[in-house]
Amino acid sequence: MGNRMTLFTKGFLKENPTFVLLLGMCPTLATTTSAVNGMSMGLATLFVLVMSNMVISAIAPVVPDKVHIPVYIVVIATFVTILQFVMQAFTPEMYKTLGLFIPLIVVNCIVLGRAEAFASRSGILDSALDGLGIGLGFTLSLTVIGMVREILGSGSVFGWKFISGDGMLVFVMAPGAFLALGYLMVLFNKISKKQ
Repeated sequence: MGNRMTLFTKGFLKENPTFVLLLGMCPTLATTTSAVNGMSMGLATLFVLVMSNMVISAIAPVVPDKVHIPVYIVVIATFVTILQFVMQAFTPEMYKTLGLFIPLIVVNCIVLGRAEAFASRSGILDSALDGLGIGLGFTLSLTVIGMVREILGSGSVFGWKFISGDGMLVFVMAPGAFLALGYLMVLFNKISKKQ
């Protein structure tokens, strides 16, 4: 049980995809203009990560080595397509906001990397826990970056305006993503080294 708890929690600190492994930087920098956008992108990736990890874990023993990467990509693309249809049907505004970055989950190095490095060599439950932990770590980091950018850029968080007037425009633009990510990485690494 303790081993499975470690497997689940490693995505939060030890192997956080954003702040430690520096994976998935494209959606991290592009979609975190607000806390809602960051959280939505993280949850979308989490869904694909958990589902594809479970399926890949189940089919890995029968997939020939020569075609395992294309097969994994097809599995991941299937869940991304399901996600796209669900988002278009139930959250069309969020789908428009995240736009191109939803289909790009197919080639996100977090998802494909976990499929190759972990799910293909582990059981279904362990693969689901790994996907859930890594996905939650990614979601939390995107949400925090989005919150910082939204607070500093527009004086609001999750759309709730609590500072009147304009914020620092740079944090809503691309350079703000790099600044927020850099400072949060430093803070995250200082905190995680103390533990």
